[in-house]
Amino acid sequence: MVSLEDSHSSSNRFPLPRNIYTTSSTKIYRHVGRSMRTIRSNMFHSDNGGDDTNSCSFSGPVAAVRSAFVSENLTDSVVDMRLGELALRTNKSVKSSSSEEEFLDLSQAFSDFSACSSDISGELQRLASLPPPALEDSNGQSSEVHPEPCMGFLQRENFSTEIIESISPEDLQPTVKICIDGLQSPSIAVKRSAAAKLRLLAKNRADNRALIGESGAVPALIPLLRCSDPWTQEHAVTALLNLSLHEGNKMVITDAGAIKSLVYVLKTGTETSKQNAACALLSLALVEENKSSIGACGAIPPLVSLLLNGSNRGKKDALTTMYKLCSIKPNKERAVSAGAVKPLVALVAEQGSGMAEKAMVVLSSLAGVEEGKEAIVEEGGIAVLVEAIEDGTVKGKEFAVVTLLQLCADSVRNRGLLVREGAIPPLVALSQTGSVRAKHKAETLLGYLREPRQEASASSP
Repeated sequence: MVSLEDSHSSSNRFPLPRNIYTTSSTKIYRHVGRSMRTIRSNMFHSDNGGDDTNSCSFSGPVAAVRSAFVSENLTDSVVDMRLGELALRTNKSVKSSSSEEEFLDLSQAFSDFSACSSDISGELQRLASLPPPALEDSNGQSSEVHPEPCMGFLQRENFSTEIIESISPEDLQPTVKICIDGLQSPSIAVKRSAAAKLRLLAKNRADNRALIGESGAVPALIPLLRCSDPWTQEHAVTALLNLSLHEGNKMVITDAGAIKSLVYVLKTGTETSKQNAACALLSLALVEENKSSIGACGAIPPLVSLLLNGSNRGKKDALTTMYKLCSIKPNKERAVSAGAVKPLVALVAEQGSGMAEKAMVVLSSLAGVEEGKEAIVEEGGIAVLVEAIEDGTVKGKEFAVVTLLQLCADSVRNRGLLVREGAIPPLVALSQTGSVRAKHKAETLLGYLREPRQEASASSP
């Protein structure tokens, strides 16, 4: 059996007492790592009476996790320099490792929302309640806007999706032209209305998306991503999301320099704008070479922030986008540096939240780099993953054992921590009753745990 002497060498010196339960006015949260498997693991302890509450540094449920992501504070010049460096490497081929291919095999965990449906927010009620457009004159006084060509169409705010989508093909081109001209208006209200109508036009119809992209709307929409009016910004980012779903528009959007501005929305926008910016980046990340550019533009830290502080919808959008971006090593490293591991571990611990399996897939990806392995262990990930093997869904058990295998394949210390968490009984059960993949991975992991220490130490860090 694996020796555990060095896995506890420092924890006994500076014991840190910790409560098993955290109470609030409405809930009692149970800390991870304290199930029946913890009692069973006592047979593997030779010291300290079996109390291993200080062996896991995980601090509680995701609701209690404070934002600790590291912002790169990238200036435009630094981003441009990074993009220039990436452009020089575009012709170099990248060979996927077997572990990355295996990770991609787990992608069905995202099948329920990774199709990136257009216009996720659906909050079009604002179109009916916008104030009449007004400008400030040279004295700072508000004055009504003088009518512009075809302005009547843009000033009407009560168009429904059905009305917009019923525009005939022969009328679509002039309608799009009116909207694009409206994006250049000095009136914020007219810009807002024009962006909202382009958003509606691109919402469901693929032919509309193609025509709008070919008509020059994308370069006119991008400046509105930095608009101080939040609703104009929201309509612009959602219009670009909808347009990005047409394959031919993806390059148009990236070539127009939209990535930096989408990251800006991800940092500064409303909750809905942040969600749709994340989905737009996800859509662009379906083109392999865009993944590096999106990471270089600083998208990972605000995605981690959305994962920490967003709504359930926002967290799912952040998870999906991070999953896609973190298929390449530089973005894995950025995610670890940005503090992604802690909220991911917390989401894995929240079984039944609907996000545990998805968080495990992203966590498995981050375990593909050494910094990720270290962070997962430091944040109590081993205890949480063992809990998932014991109490999780069929798919959750499979994802958990894959991640644990990554953590323990080359680390005797991590194998010792896994044994201390009482992993052997649930692993044995999984090797007998799990899916075909889970059985194989559980048997492989159990084989590592049976290795004598001296044989495994040659491959140990």
